[in-house]
Amino acid sequence: MGLIIKSLHYLHPDNEELFRDLDLILNDGEKAALVGINGAGKSTLLRIISGKLDPASGKIIHTEQPWYVPQHLGEYDDWRIARVLGADGKLAALQAILSGDTDPARFTDLDDDWDIENKVRTVLQKWDLGHISENRLMGSLSGGQKTKAFLAAMELNSPKLVLLDEPSNHLDVKTRLKLYHLVQQSKATMLIVSHDRALLNLMNKTLELSEKGMEVFGGNFDFYQQKKLEKVNALRARLNEQSKALKASEKKAADMASHREQQEAKGRAAGLSNSLPRIIAGGLKNKAERSTARMLHAHEEKIASLLQNIEEIQAQIEEYEVLKLDIRSPEAAPGKVLIDMENISFKYGEQLLWNNLSFQVKSGERVQIQGENGSGKTTLLKIITGKLQPLQGSYRHGGFSHFYLDQNYSLIDPRRTVFEQIAEYNRCGLDEEELKELLIYSQFRPGDFDKKCAGLSGGERMKLTLSCLSASNQAPDVLILDEPTNNLDIKSLEVLTLTVKNFEGTLIVISHDDYFINEIGIERSINLT
Repeated sequence: MGLIIKSLHYLHPDNEELFRDLDLILNDGEKAALVGINGAGKSTLLRIISGKLDPASGKIIHTEQPWYVPQHLGEYDDWRIARVLGADGKLAALQAILSGDTDPARFTDLDDDWDIENKVRTVLQKWDLGHISENRLMGSLSGGQKTKAFLAAMELNSPKLVLLDEPSNHLDVKTRLKLYHLVQQSKATMLIVSHDRALLNLMNKTLELSEKGMEVFGGNFDFYQQKKLEKVNALRARLNEQSKALKASEKKAADMASHREQQEAKGRAAGLSNSLPRIIAGGLKNKAERSTARMLHAHEEKIASLLQNIEEIQAQIEEYEVLKLDIRSPEAAPGKVLIDMENISFKYGEQLLWNNLSFQVKSGERVQIQGENGSGKTTLLKIITGKLQPLQGSYRHGGFSHFYLDQNYSLIDPRRTVFEQIAEYNRCGLDEEELKELLIYSQFRPGDFDKKCAGLSGGERMKLTLSCLSASNQAPDVLILDEPTNNLDIKSLEVLTLTVKNFEGTLIVISHDDYFINEIGIERSINLT
């Protein structure tokens, strides 16, 4: 048995309903991607399955204890790595026995696993943690190292039911490949939340969670996208049919109204000429008016129904389509040298990040900065933007303007409301209604305008940041992106991808997301080793 969910219902602590009557069956060995917009409840569902949250009602059936790796690992900061690996008890028992302790409980705890130390060192080395003691606290590790520790634990314990929430966040390309291999080789039943297209395409089932419930697609993410495209095309065909029917009904109603006016004019003329007795003329007039009124009413109802259908279809199309947000492109001539680094180096304490690093970036280029975790990629961006100075070497730049997007979209002030945030960047002289129209276009509802930015999801922060850039009327020479996709759902990732792809200025990007890199047209890389 893999995983069965029956009629699951969950309420937030404030009694707001998140989902109701969710049903799901994953058979042994099935690997499923769980997708949906931020706020749909993907992480909450994983926490419920793992036992960390209680549902309001419903059943979760599994014979194996779920192996759960959450997206945010701060709650484990006071754990030692050995505990994350699930090996702390065995390691303690082995050390006690080797020190002469003959308590039978020690041998029970060890469970005849005399090679546990070698196993621990082997998995830590495989995940590039071999230089770190298993007694080290998780809180002293980077985000990528914390994730590696959990993936090492997964490999050490070989669980049969695995729940992973954005496991490739903070991982460099080399480690992502190890993750993909681990997922492919595992025989476990898996439910994975991720925006990593390469990982999602390793799944054999895609589950879309929305306010409507759970929809199952029997294939990987590319298959899911194809089915969604087919739905959009079908909806467009329906929209076209309904629009044609609306025009025909409106024309018919207009013709009937015109015919009615003509008949009334004839009736008045006949009455004036006394060609018909007054009582007969009046009766015919009333009968014609009632008949025409019934027909007009029927057409009005049909028109109203068609308008409602069109509105519903348009809403569905908007749900599937990718939002288009534009960043104004600069007017700088291509080929101008904007960044000229020559033999620069930088140290953090005694750690030399790079030595004699030299490169140029010219106007119009699209450049990726590559390197493993800890190689100094973000540090290099801080030197480029003038926040840090190199230890040695020279940095000359062409006086460019830039716009910086990091993974947390730090431009957003959590203390402000959504409307206050965009108003703060209003350099275009837009009035209040125009700013609200821009927010609505960016998929914020009127009810969101007074919402504090601290409560926004990653995708909402990204869309609000780009809206602020639009309102500022800024056309940056250089767009700098530092892992901008880490906290985005799939739909938000597509919005960002299309926006960056259409930007015609210079682009400097740090990202481990191959799909994103390929889509935005990166031309060359600067490798930090």
